[in-house]
Amino acid sequence: MSDSRLFKILYYLLDKGRATAPELAAQFEVSQRTIYRDIDALSSAGIPVYTEPGRNGGICLLHDFILDRAILSESERQDVLTAVQSVSATGFASGKEMLTKLSGLFRTDTENWLEVDFSRWYKSTSDNAKFELFKTAVIQHQEVKIIYVNTNGEKSERIIQPLKLAYKSKEWYLKSFCLTKQDFRIFKLNRILKAQLLSQTFAPRPYPQQAPNPQSPSSEVVLLFPEEIAYRFYDEFDETQIQQQKDGSFLVTAQMFVDAWLIGYLLSFGTQIEIIRPKYLRDILAEQARKIYEKYKC
Repeated sequence: MSDSRLFKILYYLLDKGRATAPELAAQFEVSQRTIYRDIDALSSAGIPVYTEPGRNGGICLLHDFILDRAILSESERQDVLTAVQSVSATGFASGKEMLTKLSGLFRTDTENWLEVDFSRWYKSTSDNAKFELFKTAVIQHQEVKIIYVNTNGEKSERIIQPLKLAYKSKEWYLKSFCLTKQDFRIFKLNRILKAQLLSQTFAPRPYPQQAPNPQSPSSEVVLLFPEEIAYRFYDEFDETQIQQQKDGSFLVTAQMFVDAWLIGYLLSFGTQIEIIRPKYLRDILAEQARKIYEKYKC
């Protein structure tokens, strides 16, 4: 008899409420006779599992049954508390109460080691408020009216259906269906200037896998940085992409999309960067630098 299967049956019944023997046999790829033996074993262990005859019958758990803390190991209990604490740190309203209840149930204290602040260093708490608004919109499936600034600095008003908040490369993004464009879009939260939660609701749809942008070709980019600004490129690149040279400088090799963001990022280093390749990226940066010079020269 597999103890692992017994736990899986128990979790399955906790999730479904009830199940038939054929259903459990198919789920765990054993015979119905084996399932009945497993049910007897669970019952002998003190789990309130029972069978109901009839057309709508099946194998059931008492509706108020709660897993005893002994079923989880000390490490597993700490993992559960850490997961709940992580959710609580995001501002989830019921997180602290849930954490208190689980700590009491497990008779385990957890250190308050995690803090999440969605605001930028030099920004007011409006970032946190914006996050809360979109969290509500995603969970309750409410449409939102936004004012958004694109990469060219153009403002537009849109009605969107928020589907998921995503965190990537130190930035928050909102995956949505844009009713204005009638297509799926990803919005950077920092560029959403205004947001209004609307009363209209929607049926959520899965966000498709993102296709490569043909207007922003991907290239292998090789960059050379001096040692004194290592703190900056370590923020953007993985250590496997960074190789220190004999003279102390650093060579960075990465597959990147050549777009407005990359050009702006490279320009932010001023003269403390050398583009090794591709050559066309050197030409683009040189042209942008020339335009900056022409704009500000006396």
